[in-house]
Amino acid sequence: MNEHGTVGDAEIPAVGLGTMGLDTAEEARAVTTALEMGYRHVDTAQIYGNESVVGDAVAAADVPREEVFLATKVWADKLAHDDVLSSARESLDRLGAEYVDLLYVHRPIDAYDPETTLAAFDRLREEGLIRHVGVSNFTVEELAAARDHLDAPIAAHQTEFHPLFNRPELLEDAREHGEAVVAYSPMAGGLVSEVEEVVAVAEKHDTTPHAVSLAWAREKGCAVVPKASSESHLRANLAAATTLELDGADVARIDGVGRERELFPE
Repeated sequence: MNEHGTVGDAEIPAVGLGTMGLDTAEEARAVTTALEMGYRHVDTAQIYGNESVVGDAVAAADVPREEVFLATKVWADKLAHDDVLSSARESLDRLGAEYVDLLYVHRPIDAYDPETTLAAFDRLREEGLIRHVGVSNFTVEELAAARDHLDAPIAAHQTEFHPLFNRPELLEDAREHGEAVVAYSPMAGGLVSEVEEVVAVAEKHDTTPHAVSLAWAREKGCAVVPKASSESHLRANLAAATTLELDGADVARIDGVGRERELFPE
């Protein structure tokens, strides 16, 4: 499906575009640019409030819809069974899509109940409105409970993941179950430029800390969905995630970062 590789049993394109903050039609033109540049994975969410402009931008790209892996997420206040069903259909309407490739539980809080919430996700999949089920911001224990209640496999777990927030237990759990880990905020909102270990690896490869952070997440086996709005940043992120090769010493050095910073705690 994608020349840049895939992750997990569901073959999720390894490089995607995160769209949080692309709020206007003009800003969302980055989605069209990205797709025509070679991206094939677009990630949005109900809570972003931009599904309509993202959907329009996907439609505007000179790329067949079936080649685009489109993902969105159900927010916490819509996770009761019937609300999942109705809000997912509303998301499809806003996106101008007959289906999405991946629908996530955005966070397992508020109205989330594993039995009733996930039954609705299974129903949407059976009806062909979603191709795959995903979860986001789950713990290993919450992932295990979700598997117990889902008929569908979990295709992906989206989580904050960057050199300041490394989640080895989640990576191992995903490998055991054939699930993709999708890394959001893989450059830690720019904070990687202040991380000595990342800067050192960047200097070794004559590149930027941002590029190294993306390449490191890919080396760890994650798909990445960094946000970018300009064509130059889109190209730089794509190149970093697909062509920058780190060696074992580079990865180990970044793995050894001795401090933690979670940008999006519950």
